Amino acid sequence: MSQVIKALAFCSLLLMASVAAVQAQTVRPEVVASDLQNPWAVAFLPEGRFLVTERPGRMRVIEANGKVGAALDGLPRMAAGGQGGLLDLVLDGEFARNRTLFFCFSEPGPAGNSSALARARLSEDRTRLEEVKVIFSQQPKVASNAHFGCRIVESQQAGKPDGLLFLTLGERFVRKDDAQKLDSHHGKIIRIHKDGRVPADNPFVGRAGALPEIWSYGHRNVQGATLSPDATLWTHEHGPQGGDEINLPQPGRNYGWPVISYGENYGGGKIGDGITAKEGMEQPLHYWVPSIAPSGMAFLSSERYGRAWVGNLFVGSLKFGYLDRIELTEPFKGKVVREHKLLADLGDRIRDVRQGPDGLLYVVTDKTRGQLIRLLPK
Repeated sequence: MSQVIKALAFCSLLLMASVAAVQAQTVRPEVVASDLQNPWAVAFLPEGRFLVTERPGRMRVIEANGKVGAALDGLPRMAAGGQGGLLDLVLDGEFARNRTLFFCFSEPGPAGNSSALARARLSEDRTRLEEVKVIFSQQPKVASNAHFGCRIVESQQAGKPDGLLFLTLGERFVRKDDAQKLDSHHGKIIRIHKDGRVPADNPFVGRAGALPEIWSYGHRNVQGATLSPDATLWTHEHGPQGGDEINLPQPGRNYGWPVISYGENYGGGKIGDGITAKEGMEQPLHYWVPSIAPSGMAFLSSERYGRAWVGNLFVGSLKFGYLDRIELTEPFKGKVVREHKLLADLGDRIRDVRQGPDGLLYVVTDKTRGQLIRLLPK
């Protein structure tokens, strides 16, 4: 009997080791393209091509074989400098039919600059943007080169695009108190139609003194946003020194910055009254102390890395240079239960992460000689 018990115990240990190995599965980075200058976002074109933005103000097509094309013509003038320039990019849900895309950039003006959202068509020969039109400009413009936000998410209903876009907007660093003011776009998430019109069901439509584009407010600098399969918007934002947050922004809700925060001022010292909660202000789903400086955000829906990873959330870390694999209590929903550091040995700032049409994850690294990297199951 004792031998049977020992055998069963041994089998149990093997099973536990096998489960642990699956849970600890990592990835093997494969460089798709190099020598990109501070790439910020990647989108997936037909036939295995990629479209990448570079913060200094260039958009490039990368061929399936990794060849990087010349900068596209047709981009508007930009306030490239500091954290500003050409930032996020998404393809329209009907891109295969209409060749439409949306991009976010730092728009110059007499009083400074602000984040702007533009719509355009990619030419048939993939050398230029056509019919470029700015459909939203953040107001007011200020003299700052920080906290532009600028992540774009196409909204959906019943699994299909519904003609609306979410855009995240930073509070521009020098105007942090504006995040609590509804007559300013600073520190907000907005929701608009793809032609720039305001949806009639936005939460502040018709409210005196409030800008109708606003969806939620009290944000600091949101550089990660994605949609879950049930059409819930997920975002993360930079805290100051600590206090980076994951939120699920709901219409009309106040997410607290700079009144409440789990961070502190750079160099130390409390922010405002130094409180982390207040009535009428939402708590984050999750927060990081110390700050990881998050950027990019994507859910994994494929089984390319095993079933255990399906429904995990992936977030890039600029500060520590890793990709954070985040397990939730349920796939695509719930609370954070575990985090795993991937690609830490690269030592690169992870700026964006997306799931490709092949079901694999792709990241771009934010360096003067940045890379587009495909993550293969190891």
